[in-house]
Parts: sequence; C-alpha cells; structure tokens
Amino acid sequence: MTTSVKLAKLTLSPINVRKRPDDLLEIPQMAADLEARGVLQNLLVTPVKKPRGTFEVFDGGRRLRGLLMLAERGVIDPDTYDVPVKVLVGDEATLSETSTAANFHQLKMTPAEECRAFQYFIGLNGDIDGVAKRFGLTRRFVEGRLRLATLAEPIFEALSEGTITLDVAKAYASTENQEKQLLVWNTYGTGYANADTIRRVIANETMKSNDPVAILVGEDRYVEAGGKIDRDLFSDSGDKWVNPEIAQRLAADIMEAEAKRIGEERGLAWIRPIASNYTHSAAAGLYRVILPAPDLTEEQLARLDAITQRQEAIAEEMDDEIITEEAYKALDQEYDTLSEEEHAIHNVAPVLPDEIKPLVGAFLKLTPKGEMVLDTEYYSEEPVQVGGSDDEAGGDEDSGTSGRAGGTGREHASPPPRPEAVAPGGKPLSARLYDELAMQRRDVLAATLLSHPALALDYALFVMIDDRMSTFSAYGSTIRARSPQDPVSGEQPSTRARGYLAEAHDGLDASWTEHKSEVERFEAFRALDDDGKAAWLAYIVAMSLEAKPSYRAEQCPLHNRLATIMEVDVASWWRPTSENFFDRVSKGSILTLLADVGGAALTARHATMKKSEISESCAKLFAGEAIVEPEVRDAALAWVPNAMKFLDQAEADDLEVAEDDAEAQMDDAEIVEAGEGEVAETVSPNETDTAQPLADQDALAA
Repeated sequence: MTTSVKLAKLTLSPINVRKRPDDLLEIPQMAADLEARGVLQNLLVTPVKKPRGTFEVFDGGRRLRGLLMLAERGVIDPDTYDVPVKVLVGDEATLSETSTAANFHQLKMTPAEECRAFQYFIGLNGDIDGVAKRFGLTRRFVEGRLRLATLAEPIFEALSEGTITLDVAKAYASTENQEKQLLVWNTYGTGYANADTIRRVIANETMKSNDPVAILVGEDRYVEAGGKIDRDLFSDSGDKWVNPEIAQRLAADIMEAEAKRIGEERGLAWIRPIASNYTHSAAAGLYRVILPAPDLTEEQLARLDAITQRQEAIAEEMDDEIITEEAYKALDQEYDTLSEEEHAIHNVAPVLPDEIKPLVGAFLKLTPKGEMVLDTEYYSEEPVQVGGSDDEAGGDEDSGTSGRAGGTGREHASPPPRPEAVAPGGKPLSARLYDELAMQRRDVLAATLLSHPALALDYALFVMIDDRMSTFSAYGSTIRARSPQDPVSGEQPSTRARGYLAEAHDGLDASWTEHKSEVERFEAFRALDDDGKAAWLAYIVAMSLEAKPSYRAEQCPLHNRLATIMEVDVASWWRPTSENFFDRVSKGSILTLLADVGGAALTARHATMKKSEISESCAKLFAGEAIVEPEVRDAALAWVPNAMKFLDQAEADDLEVAEDDAEAQMDDAEIVEAGEGEVAETVSPNETDTAQPLADQDALAA
C-alpha cells in the first residue's frame, strides 16, 4: 500500500542493511537534494505496535536521515511534513531480504555520467553555485566534473567505458588544451601509465603559478603580455602557465631594473640577477670577498659587561623561592631581551669599505616566495685584499682575504659527509640529490602520518609547547604556522607519497573554507565532527614537515623517532628510478649497489653497459619488473638509499662503522668502471651535480 506518513512518525529499522556512519553515506548531500527536489522515491516501511501509528523504515534510510537533518536545521516541520512511503508487512527475514534487494540493484552514476549531467544542468542556466547547492556539493567538485566533460573525445570515451580510472582522467584534465591531451594520449593511450606520470608529462614545458618566477611577475602582468593559463581543478599544486618564456622574460626585465637601481644606489661594480635562491652555480669562477668583522667599540664592550652583570643578578633573583609568579615572568622576559641585545652586538654585519666597492658585486636572488633579495656575500672577478698583509693574499679566510668560489675547497676545513649522504661505494651524494631525497623522504613520513592523527596531535602539541619553553628549535616541523622552505625549488620527480598527500587533501571536508570572514570560517570549522577535525590536524601537521633541519646533509632525529613509532616502510612508498636516483649517481656507485643486491654475477651482466643502459635496467630491476632470481628481486624491492631511510641512533652508528669498508670497495668499483674496455669519461665541473665545490662546501660548512 502506497501512502504518506508524517516524518515524526518514522524511525530507522534495525534491519536496514546500510550500517555505515552518516559521513560515509553522504547525508549532507542527500539533505541538499531533498531540500531542492523533495522525496522522489517512496520509502519502504513496516508498521510497529508501539507507539501506535508509527513505522520503521527498512529501505530509504539515507533519505530518512536527510529529512531528519533538514528538520534539525528548521527547514521542515517533522510534525507536518508528509513523507511518501510504501507499507509492507512481513516477518523480519522477508523485510531484510527486501531491503537488501532494493539496495543491491541500485546503480550509482559513473563519473562520466556525472560529467554530462552537470554539463547539461549548467548549460540550462549557467548557475554553478546553484547546482552545487542543490546537490550538496562544493563548487570546485562541480567545476571539476565540468572540466572532465571537456576532455578530448577519445579520453572521455575511455573514462565512460572504464578503461582509464578517474584519477588518470583528472590528470589529462589538468590542462584545458585538448591538443596537448591528445598528444599525451597518443603516446600512452590505455597502456600502463599512472596519474602522476600523465600529470608530469602534461606539465612539461609549463610553469606552475606558485613558481617563484610566476609569483614575481604576477598573473595580471603575464596575461597582459599574452600568456595563457591552464586552471588545475584537481590539485592544489598551482595552475599551469602555458607560456613560461613570457614569464621568464618579464621576470628578467623586473630583476634587471631592480639590479640597476641597487647597483647605482650602493656604488657596486655589478649586481647580477639570478632566478634562484642559491648563488652556487652563478658564483663559479668568482672570488668570494671575506670581510673582517668590525671591532667592538668601547661603548659596546661596556654594554656587554653591563648585560653580563645584570643577567647574573637576574639569575639570583629568580632562584629566590618567595618570588611571585608575575615577578618571575618579568625577570625571565628581561633576561631574554638582554640575550637578544648581546647577540645583536656580537653579530654586527661587516661594513664594505668604500674603496673596494667599485671592485666587487653581489647577486640579486629570487626567494621561493618570489621576493627579490640581495645576497649578503660579495664577489669579485679578481682577488681583492681586504685587510691583512700582502703575504696573506693566498685566499685564507682567517686573514680577511678573498676565497675562490668553487675552488679547491682549501678555504674551509669541511667535515667528512655523514653516512646517509654517501652513495653505495663510498662516494658522497651531490648536495642537490641529497636535498631532493630529503624532500621525498619527508613526503613518505608525511603520507604515513596522515593515518596517525593521535600521534600527529602529540607531535604538534610537543613542538608548540616545547618551543615556547626553550631555545631549541630543531623539531623538524613548521607547526608554528610557517610553511617549510624546501632546499630545492622547481618541479620534482613524482612519487606515490606526494600523490597520496594530494588525494588526502581532496578528501578533507573543506566546506568551512568557503565562508568569507574569519569568524564564519572559525564557527564552521568548530561545527565539524571530531573525525573531520582530526583529519585536518593530521594533514596540517604532515604538511608542516621540513625536509631536513639545516643546510647540512643530515637527518632530523625527531623525524626518525616518529617513523620508528609508525614503523614506516619507505620501500612501499618510494622506489629508485632513473629520474630520481640512478641518473644522478656514478656508474661505480651503481655497480657497487648491484653487487650488494645480486652479487658478482649481476654486476658482471651490467659492467659492459653504458651508464644510460645501466640506469634504465636498474629502474626496472628495483621496481620488480625485471626477470631475476626471487632472492635478488626481493633484495632489490627492499632496497632504498641511506638518505631515504629513517635511522635510529644505533643504525646511524653502524653506518659510520661500515663507511670505512665502503670507501675501500669504492676503489675496486672504479677499477671495474674504468677497465671495462671503454674510454673512461673525464667530467668537467660543470657537467655533473657532484662537481659543485661551492655548493657542497657551503652545505657542509653551514
């Protein structure tokens, strides 16, 4: 019998087959649909004896929950709202079977069908916000489906037929240019290619809107100059600028003008703009001008004595047990202020003498935030004497003379590299490769931390509280509302961990971010349930992780402890490829690695190959795609470089002991490499990452 029943007379039956929590059943979306269109399909109910006149809903539980949500919001009155129902009477087994059958045969729309449907709705009135509200979705979700609807026809058909996944389709839709979509499609088609690969290929020869050059230029200036933009609706990595040459030209003009202004203002010989935050490559062949620290004045020395005496007196006063809490805090604040003043006196910047200004220059750098900053170091094309005797002009830093940038390295007594900064065979990794691996390793830790919100909370609270109570700040996190400053800028190799982080962000409840004012957003965030807040907490903490604690090639002990607690399996998140590792280390290092993994026989099979061939072969071997003995395959799949491992102190000590053996093996590997019947290569300092003395010297001496 089909009839209508007041909403207040309906309750959910315990035999209803849908048992998932409301958030997994998308009740808010259902409520929005019911508010816009009403109940379009009868609920299946059965009468109950007590209280008389009430019914249990054994099919249509999502619609019932949606209606109850509208009632809670005051949109409808449960005592007067009529719900269309079909009344069935039977035993519990029969009704449960009916509920199962009704749900089992429901067929959800495919993403392709959703795309065409939204395209039709929007085509009627162009109201994206209205459609999003009626379906209980975000504007970005609807825009994403509309973008997918404009995919090149072969790609959209593949999505409709299920031959490619929704993630792969989103990767193709990261650009609106159908010609570029088809160019990549004709190369990869329906063959094996994950979304990260497609997105990376499409992004080739483009520039992201969060690139430092793009930030400096600005979107308005870029578009005015004829530049085109591809809006990326499926990730937060930034829109793509299709004409990077326009942005680079505009940035060059901006930086050249600023460099000219600074040069004239300061009277320097030259100011060279570089679109980077690092001067290592640009300074190759130049001499660094080492300026002696200025002598302290009598007034400064007297002030230092006064600071020391006052701090001693404060310490005695703070030891008094009868001191009040307010007085203790005031003394503590005064002590910190004096310490800052003392630090400022001791760290006065050296002054560049007027007589050598016409002989030296500096670099105008571009920070990751797109800001132009003048480097604090000065350089010259010829050695410049600043203080000291003529006999000291050999470049010794202590004498106050110039040191050659990218020279022999004698200017600094660099400590030996740490074990995790050494490639198989004993050769140190280049500073750039170590930095990239540190970032990828950080992403692995961040991706794992997403599923441990309780641990993320403990970590966040510790960092925030401990940072306020001590001067130690190497926590390996920017939880204090700072974004991590990655040691390497620009496009990085795609990894599973980075893709997972992007997907996790898309799955967060971001409805509260759509409000205009801070108060409205705060109140909307407070309204989230505990699981929603916990997911945001885990994500924010995960995205605060720094790649490494300083410019040195070293790991953060606190990161290693987190990874130990979570039992992070790096190999399941990250595999070495030609792009992220094998092309970046020497042939001798690879041969040593092959010997460790598969013994002499595996090394012999690769010894006569060219470097590019070995790299390609290793990429397949360490991805588990090569046909080898099971034990070799297992060893290759489990291997990751030390720079990607999360080492506890005992493991780090073991690595240091093993380094002596590795250095001895390195000589043997080089003999194999040079004696395989080929002419040994002579690599110039500008042709390899490992030959950057200034970069490595600065990184190790920092």
